[in-house]
Amino acid sequence: MASFLAVFIHAALMAAVILRVLLRRPARGVALAWLLLAMMVPYVGALLYFLIGERRISRGRAGRLARMQGDFRKITAPHLAENRLQHGGARLTHKQQPVERAAQSFFGAPAFTGNSVTVASDTLDILKHMAGDIDAARSSALVEFYIWNEGGLTRGVLEALIRAAGRGVKCLVLIDALGAAGWWRGPEPDMLRKAGVELRAALPVGLLRGLAGRADLRLHRKIVVIDGRLAWTGSMNMVDPRFFKQDSGVGEWVDAMVRIEGPVAGALAAVMISDWVAEGGVTPEQVVAETGLEPAAPQGLASVQVLASGPGQSGDGLLQIMLALINAAESEVVLTTPYFVPEDSLITALRGAAARGVKVIVVLPRRIDSLLVRHASRSFFDEVISAGGEIHEFRGGLLHTKSITVDGGQAMFGTANFDMRSLWLNYEVSLLVYDRDAVAAIRRLQQGYLDDSSAVMLAPWNERPVGARLIESTVRLMTPLL
Repeated sequence: MASFLAVFIHAALMAAVILRVLLRRPARGVALAWLLLAMMVPYVGALLYFLIGERRISRGRAGRLARMQGDFRKITAPHLAENRLQHGGARLTHKQQPVERAAQSFFGAPAFTGNSVTVASDTLDILKHMAGDIDAARSSALVEFYIWNEGGLTRGVLEALIRAAGRGVKCLVLIDALGAAGWWRGPEPDMLRKAGVELRAALPVGLLRGLAGRADLRLHRKIVVIDGRLAWTGSMNMVDPRFFKQDSGVGEWVDAMVRIEGPVAGALAAVMISDWVAEGGVTPEQVVAETGLEPAAPQGLASVQVLASGPGQSGDGLLQIMLALINAAESEVVLTTPYFVPEDSLITALRGAAARGVKVIVVLPRRIDSLLVRHASRSFFDEVISAGGEIHEFRGGLLHTKSITVDGGQAMFGTANFDMRSLWLNYEVSLLVYDRDAVAAIRRLQQGYLDDSSAVMLAPWNERPVGARLIESTVRLMTPLL
């Protein structure tokens, strides 16, 4: 009787998983991976699917996200008046215009011109400069990060926020609940609150919240906006690399940020305000009024577009823009990412670009902090190299910069990795940069990483042990779940 009951329960669970997968219609690889897991690991596989197999968002958050699309347009509308690009087309080349139009369609905002863009890669200088910008704030400081780690020069940013709040500047700080779990348990959150800084945990986790929506949907964005006139964004968390994950065996994390002055700062402010409102209890009109957000005057000539991607916000927009950039390449596409677990269409696009004579260069860290991702990533190397592309492994630490440059004329730069989690599960923010000088600066940054990297050669790579290849191929089956 007991065995019959076990078989019946297993069959019922399998039927439920199959039914849900068929109704949800995820990508074929994702669907097959979940079905395989449910069959291979009875009960556990089905339980995992119902917990994290779908991009479930709680009903309340889903409603707020739906309203946020309109809120984002309202907040950015005044800043668009400062946009000299006339809805994104007037000054773009014929190669840039299709990407800009697609991004506007998926993400709701055109490119903004009138910006100055500075690329920064010295983390300690970034932290000092960021603290200085907060010290110069007159009306508002909006801060949003996935990780805040206590130690080193991050204390200078915290103290700058405390000083700003003390002189009447509206300071809003939004930090991911899980990414910064250790920081939330420490003394610094209370220090900020006592000083008058408004502090929120993004996407709190818990049993009831896990039942209402996926617990592993994370706010992966990194944004600082001062007075709506200047902004920082990029790959760097609020960490001093000398004090962050020093026991992980991967060296110091290597990051980059851009500092932008001009109208696009208003679009980044709109992203942060939308995220703040998504946590509930406040309207965008209230936040805009309290922060004194006003359009920024033009500060340069760079054209930049903001992509705020994530579940309930952009569908497959981030994937579509990555594909558009790679498929637009005529001479060169260079990408840097710490986590290289591409969706099938992306690896196909890279191979296709290499096959048509485009120089395809992928720069990855030699060591990363996830064993599963490391094995999965290495399973794609031979596909890229055999098609004529290049894989380079960075030796100088955990390369964390996420960037794509195409033909020296356009670039994507921000928080999104070249992996399934960034495409489907994380709330990310990326910039499309159409200015040749700014793109050249990002390309020089990439070249610096290349100069400290070693190329992976196909012949020696194919001679690695059979056991290693078997492990990589096995883990690759799990890539839709990573």
